[in-house]
Amino acid sequence: MTENPGSYAASTDGRPDGHLYTDGPIGPDGGPAEGGTELKKAITPKLLLLFIVGDILGTGVYALTGKVAGQVGGAGWLPIIIAFLVAMVSALSYVEMVTKYPQAAGAALYVHKAFGIHFLTFMVTFAVLSSGITSASNSAIFLSENVLKVFNLDDSMSEGGLKTASTVIALVFITLVACINMYGVSESVKLNVGLTLIELSGLALVLVIGFLAIGRGDADFSRVMIFETPGDKTLFMAVIGATALAFFSMVGFEDSVNMAEETVDPAKNFPKMLLGGLSITGVVYVLVSITAVAVVPIGELTEAKTPLLSVVEAGAPDFPIDTVFAIISIFAVANTVLINMMMASRLLYGMAKQGVLPGFLKGVLRTRRTPWAGVVFSTLLAFVLVIAVKYWLASDVIAALGGTTALLLLSVFGLVNVAVLVLRKDPGSPGHFRTPTFLPVVGAITAFALVTPLAQPTENYVIAGGLLAIGLVLYVVNYFYNAAVRGRRTRFHHPDEIGKE
Repeated sequence: MTENPGSYAASTDGRPDGHLYTDGPIGPDGGPAEGGTELKKAITPKLLLLFIVGDILGTGVYALTGKVAGQVGGAGWLPIIIAFLVAMVSALSYVEMVTKYPQAAGAALYVHKAFGIHFLTFMVTFAVLSSGITSASNSAIFLSENVLKVFNLDDSMSEGGLKTASTVIALVFITLVACINMYGVSESVKLNVGLTLIELSGLALVLVIGFLAIGRGDADFSRVMIFETPGDKTLFMAVIGATALAFFSMVGFEDSVNMAEETVDPAKNFPKMLLGGLSITGVVYVLVSITAVAVVPIGELTEAKTPLLSVVEAGAPDFPIDTVFAIISIFAVANTVLINMMMASRLLYGMAKQGVLPGFLKGVLRTRRTPWAGVVFSTLLAFVLVIAVKYWLASDVIAALGGTTALLLLSVFGLVNVAVLVLRKDPGSPGHFRTPTFLPVVGAITAFALVTPLAQPTENYVIAGGLLAIGLVLYVVNYFYNAAVRGRRTRFHHPDEIGKE
């Protein structure tokens, strides 16, 4: 029997709990119905490249340039390069996995195939979800500060008033994103291209004005080689900590694996586009970092809430660019919030549908077919996180959220690198990309090293631990509910379908 009689073929998974699973709509020949559950392959290589570049660009470079400089001084480009190399190694592992298993679930699928431990699959999935919420909260806070800048309120309000105003703006924006997601956000590539071009225009503006300042002799390149560490930190410890922070600027490429089923010939196109997109953004980030330090004194850059705007103001003091650049920054980070909150709500829905989270989280609007329960729950988590960081962990707001996102994803990347090695015994899809064996080893070691207290401040563990604890509580409650009331085990049946509607 099936949940929808006549629609799907069903059989048991061979375990005592007798769970049912289906292979999709059945056609007249007994095979999958035409157009069944497969997604339309509409993303060409160029559109995939733009998606990846647009996903990586955003809040990281706009918000963290000054924070990285505050860790190591003018040589902020060094942690960015190291973070880029760490990301590139993990990206190669993702390329192997996505061409080997071209499904949409990403890290959850790879870890589950490698280890088959349902609880580990759950925690990896919830870590990815939590990273999306921390990234979205980080972006919402940064967006609120730019809104205050646009309306010139940052100079006329008290410190307490600014904190309240920026918190309210961040919460209102997250609510707006929730409403859009509830209504049904179009994930069309055209929208992504438009937002990507806006993001690139802002960074291009910084570089052009910076180069003009350099050409006029108004820049000091000697600052680029200055290493300054805060407090009693050694140079090594400062670089490691700054690298973990800079890694936030490089994340985003892992979201592209969710587009695998909609990409034309993923085995051929994903390797070139993913590595090409990451390389483009890496070069842009290094150029922006060097230009910013050369044009703006390190102290000013570190203290600035919108550091790249300080570069524009210093490079072109008579040019009325304040409002324009702040608006560009708003559009750039708005894309980050939208993508991450969409991902978070879909993951909640997918895990509830799999039966590893409480059933109320799989609620879907009948008319719009959007996961309203996942949207509401992820929005509430983002609310709590914004308020907590603004009022309970008020120091280093952006660094704490950006660092927490990096901490969660570095943990996931480490596991994905190990999964690559474990799954070498499985041939997977024919002709898939294969990364050199030593690179996943290096990727796992470096990713796990950047998760340790050597690279992470205590507040990152507090935020990450709090989010994962919420997931753990939900899992335990659902585990006992399933066992006592429904008489079934709590486990993933089809990890490759996590997040699908």
